Amino acid sequence: MNEPGNGRPDRVGDLLGGLLRKWGVDREVARQGALERWPGVVGERIAGVTRARAVSSGTLFVEVRSSAWMNELNLMRHELLRRLNAGEKEGRIERIVFVLAERLEGS
Repeated sequence: MNEPGNGRPDRVGDLLGGLLRKWGVDREVARQGALERWPGVVGERIAGVTRARAVSSGTLFVEVRSSAWMNELNLMRHELLRRLNAGEKEGRIERIVFVLAERLEGS
């Protein structure tokens, strides 16, 4: 950020990051990135039968098309969590919860 009184405007991104840290929500905001990372992390096949829907308090909630897939993904949970958090510092997910979806978009 610029020094106060130097006559140059602060960048909005710099100000926003500082405010999020000040309010203590920067980590939770960073965790929301898991929603966008999910399809790339799990690959086309799993992304086709799942939808990352929400992140709350470090938990990623993922809708799954069928109970058979839910069982399979529960067995893969630790590996998926490891891949989802690879390279992440602030936006780490602590837990994944799979829920059976009534109907996924595009199904």
